[in-house]
Amino acid sequence: MDFSAALPTFIITLREGVEAALVVGIVLALLQKAQQSQLNPWVYAGVGVGLIASALVGVLFGWASQALSASYPQYASAIEPMLEAVFGVIAIAMLSWMLIWMTQQAKFMKAEVEGSVTSALQRDSNAGWGVFSLVFITVLREGFETVLFIVAKFQQGLIPALGAIAGIAVAAGIGVLLFKWGIKINIRRFFQVMGVLLLLIVAGLVVSSLGNFDSAVNTLAHMDRKSESLCFFYERFTKNPSCILGPRVWDTSNILPQDKFPGLLLRAMFGYTQNLYLVQAVGYVLFLFIIGGIYFRSLTSSTPVDRKNSTAAPKTVSSQQD
Repeated sequence: MDFSAALPTFIITLREGVEAALVVGIVLALLQKAQQSQLNPWVYAGVGVGLIASALVGVLFGWASQALSASYPQYASAIEPMLEAVFGVIAIAMLSWMLIWMTQQAKFMKAEVEGSVTSALQRDSNAGWGVFSLVFITVLREGFETVLFIVAKFQQGLIPALGAIAGIAVAAGIGVLLFKWGIKINIRRFFQVMGVLLLLIVAGLVVSSLGNFDSAVNTLAHMDRKSESLCFFYERFTKNPSCILGPRVWDTSNILPQDKFPGLLLRAMFGYTQNLYLVQAVGYVLFLFIIGGIYFRSLTSSTPVDRKNSTAAPKTVSSQQD
């Protein structure tokens, strides 16, 4: 069994899970400081319901894709790659937005969580629901982004889901280390490293999503003569053409085949393909240039005061308890 497909989802859920664990840990610390520990079950309920809701979103997407294929069986061979491509585009947009937004807002996260919890505690009758809503929305947001990524790779079966579960488990363990045992971890550096990996993973998703679009259009073009014009590159590039992706940029099947190690690992992690076409290469470079440029600028835009205030999570918890 090939577990390489589990690595991308493991990294994404690990990063997203640690972010959620930080919010949960800060909330628990604030409740302890305010002597409102009786509200802790609301926190745990928010985590549980958020995870269940995220899983239901994945089930709903899977059911919708199966229903669509069953409704139009003559197009089933084109529907699957088209759905993978569409889900891939949505995942690219969501994960890119999360990467940039979270990097820019990370130094304000503690203050925002404190404000939300304080506001909830001031409304005594609704304090539990307020805490529950904060944690639920946080977990659901991170889970939804992960589910979209898994659905975009649903042709790989259950392996990506196993990676996601493992990432959540490790993230929960890190949360316990930070807030229960007081272990000090450089959270800022952790998010930086995970951010770079996530950037490369999503860039690879750009390549694979374009490949899925090409596969779907190619299938439609061969169904009847009326659809032949969809593959507009066939007539212009007679040697090694794609359907809609232009001429082939490289063929590394003899040097680094994508179905053997390490090509298999690179394909699962970063979207490597032994046959890369012009539109895919341009899309990959543009994504890294635009989204990567914004991300790296956001890493260097924080001021010394911001860096001083964004302390490690264990120090944050201890300061709340003093």
